[in-house]
Amino acid sequence: MNQVARFFPAPVSAPRAIALPARSVEVVSRLEAMRCRHWESAFGAEAKDRRYYELVEDTIHDDFDFRYFAIRDWAGEVCGVQPFFILDLDLLIGTAPRIGRLTGFIRRLWPRFMHARALMVGCAAGEGHLDGEDEVARGFNARSLASAIVQEARDLKVGLIVLKEFPAKYRQVLECFRDDGFTRIPSLPNVRLNIDYSSFEEYMIRALSGGARRKLRKKLKATKEGPLIEMSIVNDITPIVDDLYPLYLQVYDRSKQHFEKLSKSYFCCLGQRMGDKVRFFVWRQGGNIVAFGSCILHGDTIHAEYLGLDYAVALKLHLYHRTFRDLVSWGMDGGYKWFRSSSLNYDPKLHLRYRLDPTDLYVRHTSPVCNWVLSRILPWLEPTRYDKTLKQFSNYDELWASAGDGKPGPG
Repeated sequence: MNQVARFFPAPVSAPRAIALPARSVEVVSRLEAMRCRHWESAFGAEAKDRRYYELVEDTIHDDFDFRYFAIRDWAGEVCGVQPFFILDLDLLIGTAPRIGRLTGFIRRLWPRFMHARALMVGCAAGEGHLDGEDEVARGFNARSLASAIVQEARDLKVGLIVLKEFPAKYRQVLECFRDDGFTRIPSLPNVRLNIDYSSFEEYMIRALSGGARRKLRKKLKATKEGPLIEMSIVNDITPIVDDLYPLYLQVYDRSKQHFEKLSKSYFCCLGQRMGDKVRFFVWRQGGNIVAFGSCILHGDTIHAEYLGLDYAVALKLHLYHRTFRDLVSWGMDGGYKWFRSSSLNYDPKLHLRYRLDPTDLYVRHTSPVCNWVLSRILPWLEPTRYDKTLKQFSNYDELWASAGDGKPGPG
């Protein structure tokens, strides 16, 4: 085993009369993680359970070096497995265009300017979560990892550590990382929409303003032009992936900000390995596929993951709004209460009355001097600062809210 163990004493609340062994954190491979009895149930309470981390590692190969932290309890049993990956990170991704122009000039002279080899804790294709069977276990695992991770990163010859896109629900338990020198800044947030209505018509009447309702009706009317658009639902898109994948690439290429680029095998494996909770929605017009969406169903929530559109007709037919209407209507009919969507493309989501679903980045440099400098410039580099639409959401202040009282606070 590639073990890099760090030891630290039991919490002060433990009875002093009992001599407890130290807890430990070690770096393990995917195969070693799968041999742990705990791995089978890891992230079982989340929409993306341990199967998702496995398929991401199997299908995303863009210079990602996937590893896992195994956290052992005082009895030596693995009580938590925290996935991470190592990559070359551009610290200026998501900054304002004027800063981009300046750095572009600097990078012609200094190609590695504001690049760093980074250890990213979390998921390479989605938000991060803390492993643990309950809140107490997640707290122990977080404190264990916070105490060990800096030295682990140094041993791996990594300068920068990032906890990637952890939902705001973890702010209290992740305070231990801030105590250890990490800076918390908001990442580009996901969004959520209440769909607890009897029909899409009731949603439009009760949730949307008069102006937004009229515009949406007009766009949905435009989708009726030409041949009928029909929606179908499948668990596995492998037989038609060659038709769907180019539509995903069209959306990916039009985005101003690029993150992980998914492969054909990602979409195939998603349905094959997680078919119990994954659904693919496919829209056809005149027999031709014009749009598709991948969703994960979990509890009372539909997680809309990725969308593909044929831009030869998408803008004319307002396919974004058509797919939204069909997905939300399907969810209402199925008794789902929430519709969650990923970050970016915030303007239509603002008018459709989504609310922001904040996610955070926790960042630290292994060098104390570099970390002191980094902590002071990170608030100027964080991506939400430069998105004007985000500031129009009613709960924008939650992006910077403190862990304790929910009021806006420093990052």
